[in-house]
Amino acid sequence: MEALQFFIAAVTAAGFGIAIAAFGCGLGQGLGLKSAVEGIARNPEASGKITVTMLIGLAMIESLCIYALVVSLILIFAHPQAGDIAALLGAH
Repeated sequence: MEALQFFIAAVTAAGFGIAIAAFGCGLGQGLGLKSAVEGIARNPEASGKITVTMLIGLAMIESLCIYALVVSLILIFAHPQAGDIAALLGAH
């Protein structure tokens, strides 16, 4: 039963972790896009440089959300009691 409680805690932590990461990344990407559009509106000649910098920045922000997803998947699938939980669920 301790293994099942640990699994429930891991799944809950993974869910909250990815939710917080997605929320933060969404805010960061929205602010970055807003600033880039404002910069292009003020100086249309610099749109090429602003767009490239914005895309690189958005990719970096998105990678943080992907890292959170990887950590969440590790919490769910690669924990020490995986064998005990598989036995509880009847998988051999």
